[in-house]
Amino acid sequence: MDQSVAIQETLAEGEYCIIISFPAVQGVLCEGDSRQSRLLGLVRHRLEHGGQEHALFLYTHRRMAITGDDVSLDQIVPISQDFTLKEVFPDGELYILGSDVTVQLDTAELSLVFQLPFGSHTRTFLQEVTGACPGLDSAIRDPQFLWLSRYRCTEPQLESPTPRAWNSAPGTWPECATIGGGRYPSRKGLWGLEEAQLQGAGSVLFGGGAMEQTDFRLVDVGPGGGPTWGRSARGGRRDEELEEAGREMSAAGSRERDSAGGSNCDNSRPNGKGLLVDPSSRGQDKPENLLTRQTKSKSEITDMVRSSTITVSDKAHILSMQKFGLRDTIVKSHLVQKEEDYTYIQNFRFFVGTYNVNGQSPKECLRPWLSHGIQAPDVYCVGFQELDLSKEAFFFNDTPKEEEWFKAVSEGLHPDAKYAKVKLIRLVGIMLLLYVKQEHAAYISEVEAETVGTGIMGRMGNKGGVAIRFQFHNTSICVVNSHLAAHTEEFERRNQDYKDICSRMQFCQVDPSLPPLTISRHDVILWLGDLNYRIEELDVEKVKKLIEEKAFQTLYAYDQLKIQVAAKTVFEGFTEGELTFQPTYKYDTGSDDWDTSEKCRAPAWCDRILWKGKNITQLSYQSHMALKTSDHKPVSSVFDIGVKVINEELYRKTLEEIVRSLDKMENANIPSVSLSKREFYFQNVKYMQLQVDSFKIHNGQVPCQFEFINKPDEKSYCKQWLNANPSRGFLLPDSDIEIELELFVNKTTATKLNSGEDKIEDILVLHLDRGKDYFLSVSGNYLPSCFGSPLHTLCYIREPILDLPPEVISELEDLFQQPGLRLEFEHIRDCLDTGMIDNLSASNHSVAEALLLFLESLPEPVICNSAYHNCLECSGNYTASKQVISTLPTFHKNVFNYLMLLKNSAKNHLDENILASIFGSLLLRNPACDQKLEMTEKKKAQEFIHQFLCNPL
Repeated sequence: MDQSVAIQETLAEGEYCIIISFPAVQGVLCEGDSRQSRLLGLVRHRLEHGGQEHALFLYTHRRMAITGDDVSLDQIVPISQDFTLKEVFPDGELYILGSDVTVQLDTAELSLVFQLPFGSHTRTFLQEVTGACPGLDSAIRDPQFLWLSRYRCTEPQLESPTPRAWNSAPGTWPECATIGGGRYPSRKGLWGLEEAQLQGAGSVLFGGGAMEQTDFRLVDVGPGGGPTWGRSARGGRRDEELEEAGREMSAAGSRERDSAGGSNCDNSRPNGKGLLVDPSSRGQDKPENLLTRQTKSKSEITDMVRSSTITVSDKAHILSMQKFGLRDTIVKSHLVQKEEDYTYIQNFRFFVGTYNVNGQSPKECLRPWLSHGIQAPDVYCVGFQELDLSKEAFFFNDTPKEEEWFKAVSEGLHPDAKYAKVKLIRLVGIMLLLYVKQEHAAYISEVEAETVGTGIMGRMGNKGGVAIRFQFHNTSICVVNSHLAAHTEEFERRNQDYKDICSRMQFCQVDPSLPPLTISRHDVILWLGDLNYRIEELDVEKVKKLIEEKAFQTLYAYDQLKIQVAAKTVFEGFTEGELTFQPTYKYDTGSDDWDTSEKCRAPAWCDRILWKGKNITQLSYQSHMALKTSDHKPVSSVFDIGVKVINEELYRKTLEEIVRSLDKMENANIPSVSLSKREFYFQNVKYMQLQVDSFKIHNGQVPCQFEFINKPDEKSYCKQWLNANPSRGFLLPDSDIEIELELFVNKTTATKLNSGEDKIEDILVLHLDRGKDYFLSVSGNYLPSCFGSPLHTLCYIREPILDLPPEVISELEDLFQQPGLRLEFEHIRDCLDTGMIDNLSASNHSVAEALLLFLESLPEPVICNSAYHNCLECSGNYTASKQVISTLPTFHKNVFNYLMLLKNSAKNHLDENILASIFGSLLLRNPACDQKLEMTEKKKAQEFIHQFLCNPL
């Protein structure tokens, strides 16, 4: 969540918290054994003579800072000539790609250590700090920071009568205590810092993240104006080692495993995880020329790792992928095809566990689940559901229980081995942890983590999935933890949740030109979680009797997941082990007794583990009755998974053979392909209904690269409603590839198609590198829809909307709390578009979601753009707010008043806050359609709607 708004409210006129993709970063300040959360904001001040100065403002804050009242200015660190920022990592410590980052901030008088979350937010923030350093531009004079005097305390602490340059007297400033000066800040100073001694660059824990020390430093300006990368006494040896490793790896050829490191889509810029300088880039001042070092070292500290020091492997150094030329691409493709020639299968032991903890904190040791009675696994995959059931976790994705369960898991790992955390990912209450043994950490690369919420409109994260993908040696592995829809009768919604996770879960690749990876595009897939499939057709007593008789196979015949898998509606191609344990849900908390509550839920195997892939052997599949914290029992499975390991000697021989064969290829002919189809017609295109057509490209005898290119004066190769997948690629001689043309009309494109301003017509240009262009014609007919049409148009061209009694609207149970079904939405859309309302047959939840999608698709929102700012200004004043609504066009005003009939009643389980939160952003939209609402605007929009829900119209 963007917390820069809170920072901006604390600044004086003329200062700005720099707005980037994530303008403020929340981290943990490490001072000795103390860990304190801080909000870091990069503040820019524009000088009268046209220059600018920057400073880091550090704030204490509430858990989620929304306004200026939620933060308190703690310290200011001017970005002066002596300012440096670097990642820190003592020798002998282990770094895992994708884990969190520790940075050390130094000035002449100050040294601070922060733990920051790994990802693009931190990377972008550190890039902005890098660019703000005055040392990068020799033409800028030494900063004076006179503007910081306005943040001094009301009572002067020093008696100096005249301002001095910032660094003229270390640790001093007129009429105020130290700003960013001194290793021991004054207890009586302006910022109220607690006196604490910094005990070196130690590791810290941030939000359950990994502990690490790494090596990031800002550049200094050399004599020629470009950056020079100096080595400090403690960092020089490692820099030399990294540069040497980089040269060795560069000489190793186009090896796919070693050229695919990194976990971010954009691999050509510094990312806050360490900057390794390529020898060829010295003297150039563009950060794009820097190579991201993918592997470093990390300490095994008790909060993260089971034992003491870990050794570092030289094989841990992996370079970022360079932009391959045609020849390099051919080498890569041949290496993939000949993988069996230089790899062998080696078994590794995987532990996979899942536990729905029902919002509880850990109350018992987890070793009976995680490590009792098994050999020390090589890899741990541990998933949780319902980690936190509070509203705060639901709306702000913020919970202290993340760290509680992370520590409980770390303490419960097998005592006979040393483990490092690779990654932690969480969506509300769904959390997934990945650990590996220390000796395997060097062979983990390309770590990516993503989340998918499957609540209403995909916005709510109380249900959904999280996933971690990574490369282990030469095998790609994806681990998915999901929590699907509840209730016995909702198996179709569970099926839909599964399909949504599969279709929407996408991982960036190291090469940003390549399409994202989906779950299915991995060698091994491990799927765990509370899948919520129940036992059907049997009453509670019959289920309990079969369990008592241990007739699990008889009971299993009525298991919904078994039935759905057999029908090939979900988990096609997946395997599950035999269920030899009793159902894991639902128990009275703290006991082994079945549910005795009023609902008396029937027992069910809700918690499951499935897998897909080759060379996988399941060794055990069991529940753990000893743990009684939750109304679920944890489940575990142990696997032996065959992983492809590279034989270095055979790899070199294979690479040499490929290179020799390419050297003999002197075919200078122009590439030529044949297309199976060049004209495409999409019939009866409907709103939000995907249509797909495909064709094949067959290549001749010359390797070629193809790409759909932009037509003259156009920004994209196709119109917004069309997409080619893949849009670019490489073809070996005499090979084929299938291209899918996907046509999908959404709220962005529907308006012009409805009005006739746009048509389903386009020309695609398929370009061959060093070859000719091919032209593809796309056409079709679009069926106009009420979705995406202006309200005034709908009122003129449609028959009057049927009047529903207000009491019917206000008594719909659980309205807007559960998503609808896709097929029912399509039925609703068709009924609206054809006027056949009498044929409408759908659940309340599907109708409710269709309403939200309709409101979202309106080109002009219900509250017109012209009234947007007036609404925000009068939020909190109901009389003024009603006056604004009265000025709306008649059609818009009537629709607004009708929607406000959705007031809270005792039967619909909603309150005004939830309704205001849902409808605030739909009825009030920023006129700048490409700009998202700031948090303050969101709050005002919700408050505006809230007034009408709480008061009579």
